[in-house]
Amino acid sequence: MAETIRAAGETSAAERRKVVAASIVGTTIEWYDFFIYAFAANLVLAQLFFQPAGPAMMQIISLVTIGLSFLFRPLGAFLAGHFGDRLGRRPMLVITLLLMGIATTGIGLLPTYGDIGATAPVVLILLRVLQGLSAGGEWGGAVLMAVEHAPVRRRGLYGIFPQLGVPLGMLLASAMLALVQQLAPGPAFAAWGWRVPFLFSFLLIVAGFLIRRSVDESPVFSEIARTRQQESAPIAQVFRRCTPLVVLSALFFAGNNSVGYMLTGGYVQGLASRPAGQGGLGYDPVQVQMAVLVAALVWAASTLAAGALSDQFGRKPVVMVGWVVQAVGVIPLFQLVFTGGVSGVLFGTCLLSLGLGLTYGPQAVWYAETFPASIRFSGISISYALGGVIGGAFAPTIAQILLQSYGSTWAIVVYLLVMTGIGALVTSLLKDRTRVPLDLESERNGTWKDWDVKGGSRAV
Repeated sequence: MAETIRAAGETSAAERRKVVAASIVGTTIEWYDFFIYAFAANLVLAQLFFQPAGPAMMQIISLVTIGLSFLFRPLGAFLAGHFGDRLGRRPMLVITLLLMGIATTGIGLLPTYGDIGATAPVVLILLRVLQGLSAGGEWGGAVLMAVEHAPVRRRGLYGIFPQLGVPLGMLLASAMLALVQQLAPGPAFAAWGWRVPFLFSFLLIVAGFLIRRSVDESPVFSEIARTRQQESAPIAQVFRRCTPLVVLSALFFAGNNSVGYMLTGGYVQGLASRPAGQGGLGYDPVQVQMAVLVAALVWAASTLAAGALSDQFGRKPVVMVGWVVQAVGVIPLFQLVFTGGVSGVLFGTCLLSLGLGLTYGPQAVWYAETFPASIRFSGISISYALGGVIGGAFAPTIAQILLQSYGSTWAIVVYLLVMTGIGALVTSLLKDRTRVPLDLESERNGTWKDWDVKGGSRAV
């Protein structure tokens, strides 16, 4: 404990502020990029890139491309985890951000099927793969830079800043899409307007790059490097020492992620905004985006509160309450969207966002407190990426298939409640290690030799 406090204390308040900015700006850009793609895939990419598949399949194929990048997130997590544990947290922050920027800008410049034929969807898929590789390593580096720099009793608060990237990215994307749809409505949006949000990402990447390259390395990794204690094969060590924790941590995220992707995957927005002839409800797309923008603010506030509360009461109690609130938000969601117009979208998405923030906010710090220092980057990155594949990758696709198969949104509700239940179950099995020392010395003295996954009071 003394070693952790000392290491954290070596980071000045000014440096911690830079670290917070570096962690939040990158994850915000990552999720902004994801949201604008998800919305475009729900609204226009089917017609622009997959029209030859026919009316019945082009929308499903377009939705599949949202999840496709998640299949490559584990590979990105393996690569970033290996080099993050070998070379440091900071270099991975910069590299992953640049890769994401190249891919997103490329999508904004990509000709459509009508321009270059079958080459267009092929290149689109390759750019999605690149986005998946970069996103697989982005989150882990941002989390460790924030948490490993943090004072021990405020780690939950510092850990929420990478988590805020989701609601802030959704807020930024919703605002940008609403603006562009206002300036380029209808055919103009399909012709050129959809490209503007992708190209705007280039400016965000430049700003993020300048911030991230200026921060110092994590004090925990600096100690590892100084003492030459890097693992030669950290990923192999993760699976040798703590496979059960990787599985449980992945399912933890899947329980949140599958529900969250009703919003972050653009499914609710697409369902509400698409014309009735394309299987939607025909609501004003600008008003729908503004409703989701308000929900993003609720999500951000809930995430912030969850991180602070977890420092006071422990990670597990806050998250368990979050699963209950998340289930309460799932049940009426689609009824509100279908029967309440844009007001129903607003109320339904805001209610859902309360639970999403409570389950997602403490996740970053809990992951960091679950894995020892020498393999921490690999452990949390792989768990997060696998959880994304299991939970969020194809959640919008599954929702669309269930809707088409059963003709009722209640089938989607059952699916989301099952995933929420899985999240609650694995949370009850994971050990709460609030305030456990994060430094290398604690790994040497046996803090992480106890790999039981259930029970135990929170470490103090």
